[in-house]
Amino acid sequence: MNTLPPITVSTTDRDRLFALLDNFKGESDQIDYLYDELARAHIVEADAMPDDVVTLGSRLRFRNEATGKEHERVLTLPHEAQSVSDAISILTPAGAALLGLKVGNDIQWPLQGHFLRLRLLAVSRT
Repeated sequence: MNTLPPITVSTTDRDRLFALLDNFKGESDQIDYLYDELARAHIVEADAMPDDVVTLGSRLRFRNEATGKEHERVLTLPHEAQSVSDAISILTPAGAALLGLKVGNDIQWPLQGHFLRLRLLAVSRT
């Protein structure tokens, strides 16, 4: 059984994500998973977001636990990804998995019959 770590999402990010998800055309597992994440998230006002939690626009460093490879990216909405050179879209498996995580947490995110295992190493607001 996959136990998901607790996540915290700001009211601003929640509203932006619902606008994105509600207007998405077509089928996508990532959309369904993001709705589930928003349903289980602890929601707080944007000014109450802890500094060590991933939000949209955060610069984050994470490790793929299966490969040991570390990545540093900025979490964005899909339409913002073109204007940020090291963006990771919230609609990618890794982007969706990292939303709301606290530094030090790891997550197993469903991906094509197996799990993507990620650990959040650092986060900063850009």
